[in-house]
Amino acid sequence: MIKVTLAKGDGIGPEIMDATLSILDAANADITFEEIQVGEKMYLNGHTTGISDDAWETIRTNKILFKAPITTPQGGGYKSLNVTMRKTLGLYSNIRPCTSMHPFVQTKHPDMDVVIIRENEEDLYAGIEHQQTDEVVQCLKLISRPGCEKIITYAFEYAIRNGRKKVTCFTKDNIMKQTDGLFHEVFNEVALKYPQIEIEHWIVDIGAALLADSPERFDVIVMPNLYGDVMSDIAAQIAGSVGLGGSANIGQECAMFEAIHGSAPDIAGKNIANPSGLINASIMMLNHVGKNKVAEKIHNAWLRTIEDGVHTADIYDPIMSTKKVGTKEFAEAVIANLGELPKQLPSVVYEESTPLVLPKYQRRPAKDKKIVGVDVFVDWHGEDAKELGAILQKLNNDALELVLITNRGVKVWPHGFKETFCTDHWRCRYAAKDDVLLDKGKIVEILQAGLEHNIDIIKTENLYTFDGKRGYSLGQGQ
Repeated sequence: MIKVTLAKGDGIGPEIMDATLSILDAANADITFEEIQVGEKMYLNGHTTGISDDAWETIRTNKILFKAPITTPQGGGYKSLNVTMRKTLGLYSNIRPCTSMHPFVQTKHPDMDVVIIRENEEDLYAGIEHQQTDEVVQCLKLISRPGCEKIITYAFEYAIRNGRKKVTCFTKDNIMKQTDGLFHEVFNEVALKYPQIEIEHWIVDIGAALLADSPERFDVIVMPNLYGDVMSDIAAQIAGSVGLGGSANIGQECAMFEAIHGSAPDIAGKNIANPSGLINASIMMLNHVGKNKVAEKIHNAWLRTIEDGVHTADIYDPIMSTKKVGTKEFAEAVIANLGELPKQLPSVVYEESTPLVLPKYQRRPAKDKKIVGVDVFVDWHGEDAKELGAILQKLNNDALELVLITNRGVKVWPHGFKETFCTDHWRCRYAAKDDVLLDKGKIVEILQAGLEHNIDIIKTENLYTFDGKRGYSLGQGQ
């Protein structure tokens, strides 16, 4: 008997979860559920994370969480529990299949069958933000080699296991050459181990346009966290409806399965929500725990129900649908179709399998890391970069000298343009002089000199090379 932690969630969560559980029970899934309370009630009862310590222990013991959508209260600075769970449990891979149900669910893309594999732990979702001046806030984008290797390797292994032929990578490395550049670099490295898989890379903006226009050209797409979040919702919607999509969140030890949509409190309790997203998440969960034939039975019954035209209001179409039903009635129709196969849509066959778990990351030998300068960020309310440059040159010492000032990434000193609009947030780059072996004490001297000249230094970033390769970006226009 497999034990799974269950969270019924908020808004429409309890009703779509109950509908899904009735299908699992009728299909003899033979799973024991241990329910926990998470989400809005926990937030409002004083649990600032939305979850109790006991609930965490239940999840960590059972290793599998089946979760309905939850609500994060507006205001109050509450963090998303979904993001917290994914990162705390090490659920690095988010898998979202997006398949057209044409002609039974309206779509402009009848041949669409795309799987979005999204990195789930880092990128801008590190959630590290600071207000630094009156006018500027920052959010740190963190991309790591281990994070890239894990998610990209998972994408190729998923493709092999599921008979997929091509893996595509989306990044924006024409702009973010260090962060997205690392993701693209690792993609190319990992791809060499899978010569049987076709590969391609697109800059995310044109890739998004191609996905929206011609999704049939894609198979498996892997991308960093933020792009994956946006693109997986777009892909689900153009396939037919976000309400149909389920997702798996897979880690080294734990896994979480959920619908991709939100808690929709405006329609809660009205028996009109579509439980399909959670049903499809349950199918992914069954495959993960090795109950492939039960997953197959439920998936084919769901396809047959969609094909029969028994639809909830969100996908009801007077031309193709035969009956508009509520949440409970849709589940009952799926139950009635257990053991049936779709007549027009391709039926599914799931072979016996074990969960896809990758070997633990092996850290590479350290590179030769050398410090070559420092970026000093300054809060300054003047407007003339020449004036600021003259002040900051007074901070030069025998090892470091001012070589660049940027504002919002654009070079404004030396030789800046008067047309460039500037805020009160300035990046001031001090570089090591020729043939100087820099030590960090010289950076401290810069900061001390800044205090003496009443410069409001708000942060610093050391500049490094790794095996002689620059580990920092140039200024725009430099």
